Amino acid sequence: MTEQLTQRSTSTGFTPPTRFAVPGRIAVSNRAASVWQTATLTEIRRETPHAATFRFAVPDWEGHLPGQHLMLRLTAQDGYVAQRHYSIASAPDDPGHIELTLDHVEGGEVSGWFHTVAEPGDQVALRGPLSGFFAWPGDRPALLVGAGSGVVPLMSMVRHHRARGLAVPLRLLVSARSPEELIYAREFGAETRPLFTRRAPQGVPVGRMAAAHVAPLLDEQPPGGWEAYVCGSNAFAEHASRLLVEAGQPVDRIRIERFG
Repeated sequence: MTEQLTQRSTSTGFTPPTRFAVPGRIAVSNRAASVWQTATLTEIRRETPHAATFRFAVPDWEGHLPGQHLMLRLTAQDGYVAQRHYSIASAPDDPGHIELTLDHVEGGEVSGWFHTVAEPGDQVALRGPLSGFFAWPGDRPALLVGAGSGVVPLMSMVRHHRARGLAVPLRLLVSARSPEELIYAREFGAETRPLFTRRAPQGVPVGRMAAAHVAPLLDEQPPGGWEAYVCGSNAFAEHASRLLVEAGQPVDRIRIERFG
C-alpha cells in the first residue's frame, strides 16, 4: 500500500479462521503480532510505472488471512529506524513467503528505498499478521471496492478465492487513473470491473466511481447478503462507503481500511 500508516481496528488472541472472538472480527495471534522476523527479498516484479511487488522468503511465517497487514522495519547503517504498515498482497496458500505491493511515494523513506535501492538478497524485519477486522476467511460473499493501491489487500482475497476454488460469490470494483496505473491488471478476470478516472481505453467512459457503478453490484443478493470491503484513501473510502449505503448495503456490513 502507500507510505502512510493505515487506520485499522485490532484484536488479540488466535482462533481458527471460521471462528470469531467478537462478531465479525477475527482474532490474531499476540505472539505473531509482537515478534520481529527476518524476511529476505527474493523477487521484484513491476506492476505499473509507480508500483512494484516485492516477494519475501519468511521461513517462520505463521500464515495470514486475506486482508491482513504487517509492520515492516528498515534499519539504516547509522541506526536510524523507519517502520510502516503494509497490506499483504499474496494469498495464504504460499507457505514461507509473502508479497507486498508498494507505490513509490514521492519523498517516502521506505517506499523510496524499495523502489531505488532494494535488490534480491536484501533483508528487512517484519512482524504480523496484524488485525482481523479487515480479514476475509473465504466463508461469506465478498463485495470488494478499491482504488489505487487500495486494491492490494483485496487482491489477496481474489487470489485466495481462486487458489481454493471457492464457490462463495466474490466481486471486485476497482478504480485507477488509467489502464497503465491499474495494479494487477494482468491478473483480473470475470470477477473484476475496472474504472478509470483520467484516461480509459477507447469507448470506455472516464469518471469517478458513482452510484451507477455500485448499485448494480447489489441488485443480485447472494444467500446471507454481501460483506463489503472498501480500501483506499480517506476521501475514496468515505465516497465509496456512502455509495454502498445508498445502494442498500447495511452499514454494519461494510469494512473500511483507509490510508492517508
